[in-house]
Amino acid sequence: MSRTSTHRIRRAGLAAALLALAPAQAALAHGDHDHGHEPDTARLVGRAVLPVATYAPGPPSGAFYPVPPGLTPPDVVNGIKFPTPSQPVEGFSAVVEGRRPGEYLAMTDNGFGGKATSPDFLIRAYYVRPDFKTARGGSGGVALGEFVQFRDPMGVIGFPIVREGTRERWLTGGDIDPESFQRDGRGDLWVGDEFGPWILHFDAFGRLLEPPIGLPDGVTLTGTLMSPNNPFLNGAANSVPNSRGIEAMALTPDGRSLIVVLEGAVIGDDPSSRRVLRFDTRRRQFTRLADYVVDAPARMIADAQATDDDRLLVIERDGGLGATAVARPVYSVELAPALATSKTLVVELAAIPDPDLISLPEIHPGDIGLGDPFRVTCESIESLRLLRHDRMLLTCDNNFPNKGRNPSLADDTEMIVVEAPGI
Repeated sequence: MSRTSTHRIRRAGLAAALLALAPAQAALAHGDHDHGHEPDTARLVGRAVLPVATYAPGPPSGAFYPVPPGLTPPDVVNGIKFPTPSQPVEGFSAVVEGRRPGEYLAMTDNGFGGKATSPDFLIRAYYVRPDFKTARGGSGGVALGEFVQFRDPMGVIGFPIVREGTRERWLTGGDIDPESFQRDGRGDLWVGDEFGPWILHFDAFGRLLEPPIGLPDGVTLTGTLMSPNNPFLNGAANSVPNSRGIEAMALTPDGRSLIVVLEGAVIGDDPSSRRVLRFDTRRRQFTRLADYVVDAPARMIADAQATDDDRLLVIERDGGLGATAVARPVYSVELAPALATSKTLVVELAAIPDPDLISLPEIHPGDIGLGDPFRVTCESIESLRLLRHDRMLLTCDNNFPNKGRNPSLADDTEMIVVEAPGI
């Protein structure tokens, strides 16, 4: 393993078709318009797809995945054979800019949906270069480069990890559940985790730099919020439901503060409230802001991106997938120190105008939600990145091997660019 913990990736299937890097990427980056006027409504301007059967070097994974009984063959789920031959490059839960224009660093989550099912899934972030299909061209493929392997070589995490006895101490889905991350001005990576929930501070090469930073409980910022997966719970009652921790975490433009938004309600809170905290990375101090209020109690917060020090773009989503994915609005949210936040609809991801039919043709026979309007059909649209003042990049965590775009096949990882004048 190299000192930088970056590795070359081998591809499975369709590799040759996905390596083209076309002028469409530059057009998106520079904001070239496909029409002769500024649109006054949101629209799809780019789409790229990473095949679900994409694997990176590493040991087999998914040996603990609970394959449902009665399948023929018995180890294949939605077209995916378990265990996988090496590490699957599955859906992305967060994306930041890469090392050069047109490249991004995309992070996976804990693997197979839970701590018990994911101890053989290695936590990584992959450098990707999408060649977006646009109205002017583009292959619609995604080229993969190196990856960052998250690890704890100094033993600072504070609890036994799955690979406790190894020299490299790679982190796995049995240790953490990373759902959001940001890169600061020094290049350090800050990860929002659901198992704590807590903030994890890594260097640019994936090395954990300090113990997990727990979230304070209560208005007075006393105590610590804990999920059922927190290794320090020690029989106490959890205050955060399972899988409702730090799904969204934004970095303010000054690079100093992280804005944390919980995916679900804290136990005892109003079911429609989602706590919002500001963390000063220099002073190591939390400030609790006014709660974000979802449109319906069952809605979840999927990601957030700061547009200025007091305003966020926030994805709010339902729990559907495929035909039942009907509500996943993106709001512009004005943060407040008390009382309530205010929000304005930017785009509904369940019905994005696609006048140029960028989403067509279908990749797999039977794909749904393509054409005008284009629908985000994956269960978890979990990644939001602002590209410029009116364009945002969104990627799907496909909850491998769930199906949504196609009723018979596990979801590919989709990356889309939406132009939205209301940002």
